[in-house]
Amino acid sequence: MTQAKPRALAPFSVRSFRFQWPADLAASWAFEIEMLILGWYVLVESESVFLLVLYGALQYIGALASPYVGVLGDRFGYKSLFVSMRVMFVLLSIVLLGLAIADLLNPVVVILLSIVSGILKPSDVMIRFTLIAQTLDPKQLVGALGISRLTVDSARMAGAIAGVGIFTLFGMVGTYILILTMYVISLSLSFGVAGRDAASIAAKAPTSVMQDLKLGIQYVWHNPALKGCFMLAFWVNVFAYPLALGLLPYVVNNVFEAKETLLGVLGAAYAFGSLLGSILMSSNRIAMGAGRLMILAGIGWFAGGVVFAVNDMVIIGVVLLVVVGAMQSLCVTPLAAVMLRATEPQYRGRVMGMRILAILGLPLGLMLSGPLIDWFGFAWTWGLYSATGVACAASMIWVWRDSLWQKTCLANSPSQAQPR
Repeated sequence: MTQAKPRALAPFSVRSFRFQWPADLAASWAFEIEMLILGWYVLVESESVFLLVLYGALQYIGALASPYVGVLGDRFGYKSLFVSMRVMFVLLSIVLLGLAIADLLNPVVVILLSIVSGILKPSDVMIRFTLIAQTLDPKQLVGALGISRLTVDSARMAGAIAGVGIFTLFGMVGTYILILTMYVISLSLSFGVAGRDAASIAAKAPTSVMQDLKLGIQYVWHNPALKGCFMLAFWVNVFAYPLALGLLPYVVNNVFEAKETLLGVLGAAYAFGSLLGSILMSSNRIAMGAGRLMILAGIGWFAGGVVFAVNDMVIIGVVLLVVVGAMQSLCVTPLAAVMLRATEPQYRGRVMGMRILAILGLPLGLMLSGPLIDWFGFAWTWGLYSATGVACAASMIWVWRDSLWQKTCLANSPSQAQPR
């Protein structure tokens, strides 16, 4: 008698997911390696911190375009968009490889090409999650999203290390051959992802793309669960993400008064915690509902920041970043599951596209933190950020109790059917 697969591996029983997961893994590793070596190239060749910051900022430009990308997915089908984006990544890597071979590569060209990739990359995770919601049973959604996030977390931990080693041994050309190979593998596997008949949906859609987008905004605004999820996503980008995605160099230099080697340790600690959280999510063994989990993990994420703000011991800082990284995964993964579960199929692309807009809270939080740290110091500034985050996340228990906190609501009942 054949034994049943463990619950954690249940999503792999779906053929589409068996193709999508390795496709996403190859793409995630290519993203991380590419961003690392191109950032290094821009800095070394230009000797300009401004150009380096500009290159980094362009990686978020796609957040502005993500709602429109979502409209395209809702109109023409997510698989078509998924494959088209992977084709663009292949073409861009071919151009960069050709320029590197011809010795025509320069920082300005890299920055110009990064505008194109920067428009597409933020929407990539949105399309991944939407495809998973389209092809898997709602009861498997949270675990499947956790497994999907493993592709991103593993890339952040190991992809960068592998990229540095290959770049050191083989230079830009050798590294880009590897990147191109990963993109080609990702594209090839993407054709095995299940599509859907978008013709009927497209036929019902208004002729104006702006009208489509307006309907999507109204849909989120009038759905309490979606509105609550969007607000939590915005709050974590303003009050939580700046620590790991911008302020760690300051912490290493000014709080711990250590050398740059500690920066790598702290970054790895955060990534390791995020990986642990994703593994826990993928196990499908967390009994509480997704809505409750995302709120409690959000509170834990911010609370860890409060403790980090007053800590000045390196070892405690490392442990806290592992915990904070785990809380991050335990918050954002069920958040995506709740949004997908609360959304009718014809609106999924637009809703997840607007979820990506919350990323714009990250540069806002970073820009505000700079002068605040100068005036009040890191401990007071980050303590204020984190305490505000705790208050915002805790308020959700009351404000969105009917749609996100009660045990019987859709957000906490994976066995219930998704809206149709």
